[in-house]
Amino acid sequence: MPNIKSATKRARQSLVRQERNNARKNVMKTLAKRIAKLVVEKKAAEAEALLPQFYKAVDKSVSKNIIQKNNGARNKSRVTKLIAKAKKAA
Repeated sequence: MPNIKSATKRARQSLVRQERNNARKNVMKTLAKRIAKLVVEKKAAEAEALLPQFYKAVDKSVSKNIIQKNNGARNKSRVTKLIAKAKKAA
């Protein structure tokens, strides 16, 4: 346990920020999983409709420094490729 008043506050702030960051990451991951599930179910059009939402979540995470820029780019690229492949197969 922190003994200094400022250290106690920093610990509190850290927990609040951690919850906020995890919530944003979870939104991102959930959308990616939803899109992947739709692709498996051969519903590429519906998956493509979720793409802007996913992009927004990833971009927001990058801008808030929750994930790194290249990590965001990689995630967007993978999901886009997944949808493109599903559309091509259909």
